[in-house]
Amino acid sequence: MRILIISDTHRNHDYLERALEDAAPVDLLIHLGDAEGCEGEIAGMAGCPIEIVAGNNDFFSDLEKEREFEIGRYRVLLTHGHYYCVSTGLGAIKREAEGRGIDIVMFGHTHRPVIEYWKNMILLNPGSLSYPRQEGRRPSYILMEVEEEGEAEFWLEYL
Repeated sequence: MRILIISDTHRNHDYLERALEDAAPVDLLIHLGDAEGCEGEIAGMAGCPIEIVAGNNDFFSDLEKEREFEIGRYRVLLTHGHYYCVSTGLGAIKREAEGRGIDIVMFGHTHRPVIEYWKNMILLNPGSLSYPRQEGRRPSYILMEVEEEGEAEFWLEYL
């Protein structure tokens, strides 16, 4: 299974189109918030199932603020991250995910990519396709591949 993980598109889909082309074929698209009302458009562009949560700029959205589900052998938490103050550190989100028995926590909000292994957990932030804030300011996303045996691998990709 091939999964494209994105966040913080903020109604700007030029780089999303490129990411979808570069990552193709994709079995699942995960969007970690701040789609700003473009969920339907993003789902149409994806051409595959989509999981999406609300971000701090998704005003009046009916999207869930968090989602928990299984990918392969992993228990996954999707959240935008602002409720856990991820801009000031990852301590709160790590404690929350650990308390829930989460294997992979995916979040956005900071516009800075992260792949971090901590204890028995993996923390993923794909950065932003629209407004990257890391050094070099290149749009970024994460590719996740889950083997038939259930093992996952991750790649941070830049446009």
